[in-house]
Amino acid sequence: MTELPPIGGPMIVQLLETIPLMLGDEKLLQAETATRLDSAGINYRREVRLSEHDIIDFMIEGGVAIEMKIKGGRHAIYRQCERYCMFDAVRTLVLATNVAMSLPAMINGKPTHVASLGRGWL
Repeated sequence: MTELPPIGGPMIVQLLETIPLMLGDEKLLQAETATRLDSAGINYRREVRLSEHDIIDFMIEGGVAIEMKIKGGRHAIYRQCERYCMFDAVRTLVLATNVAMSLPAMINGKPTHVASLGRGWL
């Protein structure tokens, strides 16, 4: 029996960028993302508490964390991503956003990826 490769950031980016997702309400976006992850057979938990003040939107088995952002300043979003990458539970971070921004390849020693949610509408 062949073992499936672990789920990684690039796979999640592809999954999120290939379909149009509603970008007007973050809670609806999270619900659609959950449906998409369910359809792909990906095990995850929602709204995982990393600390008293830090809750990541999705945590996939293996430590791939997904943070959804449809508004906010780039600097504030980056600081939040940087904070999340300080936690041991986060092994890889995927920022799923319609805010025009990028992230460095690594933050605090953790690989990062950006899923541009507008691509699903192209």
